[in-house]
This record gives sequence, structure tokens and C-alpha cells, in this order.
Amino acid sequence: MSAIRPAAVVVLAAGEGTRMKSATPKVLHDICGRSLVGHVLAAARELDPENLVVVVGHAREKVVGHLTEIGPDVRTAVQAEQNGTGHAVRMGLEELGGGVDGTVVVVCGDTPLLSGETLRALASTHGADGNAVTVLTAEVPDATGYGRIVRDGASGAVTAIVEHKDASDSQRAIREINSGVFAFDGRLLADALGKVRTDNSQGEEYLTDVLGILREAGHRVGAAVAADHREIAGINNRVQLAEARRILNDRLLTRAMLAGVSVVDPATTWVDVTVTFEPDAIVHPGTQLLGATHVAEGAEVGPNCRLKDTRVGSGARVDNTVADTAEVGPEAKVGPFAYLRPGTRIGLKAKVGTYVETKNATIGEGTKIPHLSYVGDATIGEYSNIGAASVFVNYDGQEKHHTTIGSHCRTGSDNMFVAPVTVGDGAYTAAGSVITKDVPPGSLAVARGQQRNIEGWVARKRPGSAAAKAAETASREPAGES
Repeated sequence: MSAIRPAAVVVLAAGEGTRMKSATPKVLHDICGRSLVGHVLAAARELDPENLVVVVGHAREKVVGHLTEIGPDVRTAVQAEQNGTGHAVRMGLEELGGGVDGTVVVVCGDTPLLSGETLRALASTHGADGNAVTVLTAEVPDATGYGRIVRDGASGAVTAIVEHKDASDSQRAIREINSGVFAFDGRLLADALGKVRTDNSQGEEYLTDVLGILREAGHRVGAAVAADHREIAGINNRVQLAEARRILNDRLLTRAMLAGVSVVDPATTWVDVTVTFEPDAIVHPGTQLLGATHVAEGAEVGPNCRLKDTRVGSGARVDNTVADTAEVGPEAKVGPFAYLRPGTRIGLKAKVGTYVETKNATIGEGTKIPHLSYVGDATIGEYSNIGAASVFVNYDGQEKHHTTIGSHCRTGSDNMFVAPVTVGDGAYTAAGSVITKDVPPGSLAVARGQQRNIEGWVARKRPGSAAAKAAETASREPAGES
């Protein structure tokens, strides 16, 4: 059964979401790398609708700004006053000229677990059954607080949606509930919305009243049951946000593992929806993979890594590392306790070791920066070695400058490379040097003062100290004894 391409999908995202207790509009809260409304739009796009309309209201400037960033195909309609779901849909249709021919799917902007597959099933059922409206339902373990779906025993058609507070004991025993997601005949919807009354306790236009109006007019009201009731869960507070994040994260990790990725501990591994893997990648515990991060075949990431928009090449190993917008080449090794900042590009079989920070740095094939160094605004060639405690001094207080280290270089420990400076291929620099001038290829650069020992200084300047006593004891011992 193929899904019918909807004339429009209308996303309801005008509510304030007061229970979130946040300055951020509810639909803009993030889980797994997308806003709540971003997840809903991703699912809606799988229907390939002719029009995609988001109804905004509370904090609409922020919401519209976000929609502009993530969805140039999205049209917005304004519900200036939140006068109910029926009123919101009416505002959405007015953006489309008041009504459309074809199917109109209405979804809520706070249901991030809703899948495109479920929406396609809804649209397919709607078309196949010839319904005026089809409601997406789900059977839940505990239906307390939800509107119950009452069906005709013979035809299976929906005869009513009864709110929990209004339900009889027999109706409360029903476990099939209303999700708030619907597929409508566009013209019938527009006509029925004009008949919705506001004589209720809230004085609002309820979208669910449309079902009764259409049924009374002789049209069929049907239902499509979601395979997983968790898909229809709306987010109203931070607890539900965390619960949805856990469910979605488990869904993403399951998909990855079934595709050949080893996730050692799914309970402590978190990924965004935009993260990609190749088979035989390994993810160790305590790892977060965010944004457009990609982990290639045979690469190992973790434990305790946080990688954002980072590409990890095949066979590479990244351990206890924070990385942002970096590239780790095939078979390279990073960490433990490394920090790769934006613009870092690590070559084949290169190494960035313990307590090394890099930024805007290209590190050539086979080159090693083993420990305790900062490499910023730099290009390092192939098979060079950067000594421990080296600093690429790239900032003069106003501008950043570049350092170039050639291939097959050996730089000593505790070096300062004061940019702009170039160390030629095959050159060496002595430990403790401050390199301020270019070093020709094959040269040894020594830039440090001569050592001078001032004997007896401790006894004169620190008399009675532990150091003075130790020195005095040592001076009395014959040479070679300890």
C-alpha cells in the first residue's frame, strides 16, 4: 500500500510550553542533534508534501529564525493568540489560501519520536479507506489522561474521541488513544473548521470537534494504529524530554549495531541523528558523537570521547579526546586526553598524544606530537617529531600567525616556535629553544642562554632551609657515595 502524497503537512508549533520552565520555546529544545520541531519536519518530509506549513505563535521570532536555518522549504503561519488546535490549523490553511485539494496531514511540533514510516502508513490508510479524516492512534499500557478512541464494532470506524474526564468506566477501559495527529480531506477540513464552536470550558476551537462535524455530515472517520505507542509521545517537561532522548538514542544505536557497528555500552553512548558509521567501527563506553561526525571502517573511538563534526578515518584510534570540526586520518592515534579544535587535520598514521591541543593545524603522515604541547595555526610535514612541552606561539595580541615545520624534522622538548616562522625539512631544534627565526633545511637551531652555576647560593640565600641542609650533607659525603 503506497502512501498518497499530501497536499500539505501542517505542524502545530505555537504553544508556549510553560511546563518546560525555560526561556527557550518548547519546540526548539534539542534531542540527539535536532530541535523537537526539526525531528517532526524530518518525518514530515518523508511524505514529500506539496506544502509544509509550521504554525507559530509563542516566541515566534525565535522559532521562525530557527526554521529559516533548518528548512528553506518551510512556510510559516502565525497564530497570534493561542485559541486552540482548530484555530491553529485554520491559520495554517489560510497561509495556503484557505483550503487545499487533497490530503492535509496535521502533526504536533513536540513529537520527536514520530517516524516518517508511521506518517506514510497514516496517509496510506487514509487514502485506501476513503476517509474524510483518519486519526493516528496507539494502544498504550496506561491510557490515564488521554482521549479514548471509540469505534463502531461492525465497521471499525471511529465514532468518538472521549476525553478521560468525560469517559465512562467502560470507555476508560479502552487502551487505544488519540495521538493528535490526523490526515484530512483538505476541502472538508476547511469547511468543518468554519463550523467549530467555542462553547467549551477553555473557549477554544478544538480540532477534535471536526471529527464529530464530519461524521454527522455522513463522512467516514477512520483510524491508523501506530506500531509503537512511544512514537506519539509529546514533550511537555524536562523529564519527558530526557525519556524521549533515551528512546531516540537507543533507536539510533540499534540501527548502527545492526549495520555492523560495535557499541560496547549503549547505556553510556550518545549519538546525534546526523552521525554516520561504517561497518566494524567500534565505540567504547562514555562517548558522545555529535553533529556530522563520521567513524570509518575499523576505527575505534572512546572511551570517554566527545566528537563533534569530526571525521575519524579507517583504523584510527581516538581515546579520551574532545574534538570539534577535526579530521583524523586513517590509522592515526589520538589521545588520551587530547583536544582537537576546529581546523585540525591529522594525516595517515600520525599521532597526537597525551595533553596535546591542536587548532587550525595540518599534521602530516607519520608525524608525532606525543605529549604536553600546543600546536595552533601550523603546518607540519611528514614523519616529523615534535618534542614534549612545545608551544606554537601563534598570537601576537592582535593577529594570528602561521608556523611551518617541514618533513623529517626533530624538534626538541620545551621549544617555543614564535610565528611566523619556518623550520625546513630535515632540520633539528635543540631542547629549550625559543625559535624566532627561520631554520634552513638540515640545520640545528640552538636558541638558549649558556648555563651558569652559582655555587653556595642556597647556603647564603636560604640558610637553615631543608635544601640548605641537604646540600650541606651532600657536600660532606665522599664523591661517588650516596
